[in-house]
Amino acid sequence: MLEIVQLPVLSDNYVYLLHEPESDRTAVVDPAEAGPVLAALKTRGWRLTHVLNTHHHWDHVGANLALKEATGCKIVGFRGDSGRIPGIDRQVIEDDIVELGAARATVLEVPGHTRGHIAYWFPEEDALFCGDTLFALGCGRLFEGTPEHMWNSLDKLRDLPDSTRVYCAHEYTLSNARFALTLEPDYPPLLDRVRQVESLRAEGLPTVPSTLGEEKATNPFLRVDDPAFQARLEMRGDPAVAVFAEVRRRKDRFRG
Repeated sequence: MLEIVQLPVLSDNYVYLLHEPESDRTAVVDPAEAGPVLAALKTRGWRLTHVLNTHHHWDHVGANLALKEATGCKIVGFRGDSGRIPGIDRQVIEDDIVELGAARATVLEVPGHTRGHIAYWFPEEDALFCGDTLFALGCGRLFEGTPEHMWNSLDKLRDLPDSTRVYCAHEYTLSNARFALTLEPDYPPLLDRVRQVESLRAEGLPTVPSTLGEEKATNPFLRVDDPAFQARLEMRGDPAVAVFAEVRRRKDRFRG
């Protein structure tokens, strides 16, 4: 089994160390800063062998070159975005396999937040590293993609097993929860989850990872084809992508 270490960096980012003990290989997902990564590696006596980038934004690739210089690690990123991934060594596309010793990740193309966004799914580990595509109770902004791009990407992730742990890249859950309540203020599963989120954050604890089952039940962006949810928005029977676009529009204007 992978040992997964969550490192909070910057104001609200999460960087992940993935250690495969049999091979003594370690990957880091979306390193924003080199210092916390190198310190965590040193504390554990691990050697960094891979960087796994989900997309090109600076707070996901900012430490690529420093980590490569310090450790000689190989950098993995999307082929179609290779010009924007610093130091990229291996260019991957949909359904490629990234091996970390005995652990194997399938690459999923999930554009929307950016046109070159990917995710890494470790099926045997029930672990999904999805960058800024899917968040706990939310999804990423559409900086380069269209609502159709993002909805198709979320729908692809929604097909993964409910037990999949969702390791997203930001601690946005409390704000996302407050927004979700504006859409469904009396939806019992959401109310239960909001209470859990508020309790965790009050204690300074992370709300990530969640499970995909939790997201399917409570994340408004994954429920846009649910007739009951559509009725809340007075959009019953509308195409899922149109409902998604409306929810994303409301979230972009939300302050809370």
